[in-house]
Amino acid sequence: MADQNDRVSELLAEVWMSWAERGATLSAEDWDRPTRLSEWTVRDLYAHVAPAPGQFSELREAVVEGPAGLTGGAEILRVFNQPGGLAHTAAGQIAEMAKEAAKATEPAVLIARFGTEGPAALAAIADLAPDTVVAHQLLGKVTVGALGELALMEATVHLLDLIAAVGGPAPVEGALHFTRGLLAEAADPVAFIEAAAGRGSEPVLPIIR
Repeated sequence: MADQNDRVSELLAEVWMSWAERGATLSAEDWDRPTRLSEWTVRDLYAHVAPAPGQFSELREAVVEGPAGLTGGAEILRVFNQPGGLAHTAAGQIAEMAKEAAKATEPAVLIARFGTEGPAALAAIADLAPDTVVAHQLLGKVTVGALGELALMEATVHLLDLIAAVGGPAPVEGALHFTRGLLAEAADPVAFIEAAAGRGSEPVLPIIR
């Protein structure tokens, strides 16, 4: 389990570095370029995904006694994306928060969060075991490992959104494979297998909003 968590952290730092390197090459016009996400610019996308170092330091203060209600990234995705879940009810609020953050944060700051601040903050909590339980404002009791898996998936999916807008190389292979597996795990297993095998007629995709 510890090895898996270490690998997730390594991949997350690699994906963040891709964001930083890509951001460093963008022109002023690129930052204002629209993305395939409705009404979001490249800058909005960066503001949404950029790691905030304070979020990591706060995990130590949020440690509580177990057991956790959610122990994996796929479980969190199911909760978020179920009918009436936060992916549906809070979508507008999340989008507005990204836009406000983008207005208040210069591109250089966003790049630094991906390239230096975020990775440093992640390394600073490397001693927290993946099964450490923390109290999450929206999710209740959840493990640190589950939050890490969710962060890697989100950074990878949105990096593909960024690539669709401004081009550039694909995310690292390990992040793609991990994200593919996590999304498949979040789906109903029978429905997913039958759809993938060309046998089922039940709608499976999209797995996340």
